[in-house]
Amino acid sequence: MTGWPILFSALAMTAIVGVRYLLTSGTFAFATRLKHPGLYRGLEPQMRREVGWSLASAAIYGVPAGVVAWGWQAHGWTRIYTDIHAFPIWYLPLSLFAYLLIHDTWFYWTHRWMHRPKLFRIAHSVHHDSRPPTAWAAMSFHPVEAITGAIVIPALVFVIPIHVAVLGTVLAIMTVMGVGNHMGWEMFPRALVHGPAGRWLITATHHERHHAAYRGNYGLYFRFWDKACGTDLGLGDFGGSIAPADRRRERVAADTHADG
Repeated sequence: MTGWPILFSALAMTAIVGVRYLLTSGTFAFATRLKHPGLYRGLEPQMRREVGWSLASAAIYGVPAGVVAWGWQAHGWTRIYTDIHAFPIWYLPLSLFAYLLIHDTWFYWTHRWMHRPKLFRIAHSVHHDSRPPTAWAAMSFHPVEAITGAIVIPALVFVIPIHVAVLGTVLAIMTVMGVGNHMGWEMFPRALVHGPAGRWLITATHHERHHAAYRGNYGLYFRFWDKACGTDLGLGDFGGSIAPADRRRERVAADTHADG
């Protein structure tokens, strides 16, 4: 019977990740319908496929998250803490930035690795089958790719101390940016995207170009690794939105690069 608590924890976290995905992607998809009617017209079969892959990914993300939750609550194995005074207050933003930077580094190199032709055909092509991506595509991964994404934050909580509220912030940023970067229009103001901050932060305008070109712009939050490694393709052409007709042309063009 000792295995039941960890099993329940994994199932509970799977449900939480799945519901979080449905609520966040659903909200962004609804906002897209209001702001850019017709942007996803003709993509209904693709969106159903994206939801299916994403819910399968939610189960993969839920297992390590469940182990972390069980280990933290039942055994105190992690470095997650609840007493805000356990570390200096300045450590809160420092830990947030550290988690985002390490996650971004992991994502950049595993994402770039996934674009090697063999791995692309085996796994990453599932994500790029979203041509063009929609708000439902953020977690549309082959299980191999889902595993690479599911382990990094759970691994970090065993190594780097983090307040539970900061951890929640990390997960919220990961979710919102993951969905927002795929929805086909830019939610941030042009002044931010094309200003000094936009030279280092990744938003939909940057990530959409990755889906159009099938190369470069591999980062998740920051453009640091793309710039350092010469893979930064710059920003896409839609500072505020991209027309449905233009996105359909991108979808046709992407078919010629489907080998990664």
